[in-house]
Amino acid sequence: MELKLKRPICFFDLETTGVNISKDRIVEISILKVFPNGTQESKTWLVNPEMPIPAETTAIHGITNEKVANEPVFKEIAPKVNEMIKGSDLGGFNSNRFDIPLLAEELLRVGLDFDMKNTVAVDVQTIFHKMEQRTLAAAYKFYCDKDLTDAHTAEADTMATYEVLKAQLDRYPELKNDTKFLADFSARKQFVDFAGFIAYNKEKKEIFSFGKHKGKLVETVLDEEPGYFGWLQNADFPLYTKKVLTAIRLRKLNNSLNL
Repeated sequence: MELKLKRPICFFDLETTGVNISKDRIVEISILKVFPNGTQESKTWLVNPEMPIPAETTAIHGITNEKVANEPVFKEIAPKVNEMIKGSDLGGFNSNRFDIPLLAEELLRVGLDFDMKNTVAVDVQTIFHKMEQRTLAAAYKFYCDKDLTDAHTAEADTMATYEVLKAQLDRYPELKNDTKFLADFSARKQFVDFAGFIAYNKEKKEIFSFGKHKGKLVETVLDEEPGYFGWLQNADFPLYTKKVLTAIRLRKLNNSLNL
């Protein structure tokens, strides 16, 4: 089943130096952009992460320090990546918990804004886990009856993710062929930031989901303990989390000025 799209969607996959959203870096990124008329555009980049790739990570994706030594750093390709995903929804495999947060960090780190306000994200892994509970290679075999060769190369994983989603739509009539529906279905607990430090309560108000202020309204905490904002900004939290906190603080200040 082909996707019914109202606007483009970019399926993408990252190979990285590790799994720490704040500290690890991209070594390969592959993007498959699918347009509403069915045409596709794809691009894959190897990236010099400007830090050593641990041997245990190389053992997974096969990308060595030597392989990326002469490749561009992320800052050099960031404008091209940003231009390709701009105005598109996003799709991936475990992308809501890993690929999107890490890509956001990389873009923000080089001064490019990243905002998901008008973007939905379809996490094919979540749909798979809700329906069958397997890995990407097993999903590819189960839904597409194909073996995933070159697993843990960004390009192969990206294409497999796209094909799995189309096959999921064929298999499950209860899944609507609509990007917004698929994004909602594949979403986990609703967080304001990617890393899960700020969540929504039942009234759709931002609350802290960690630490001594867990469950408390962010605006209330920032009012009652102004120094907490400064501590969060200087601590080792993801850049996107800090961006969200700043936006909440500015919104509160603007609302106060307009009273």
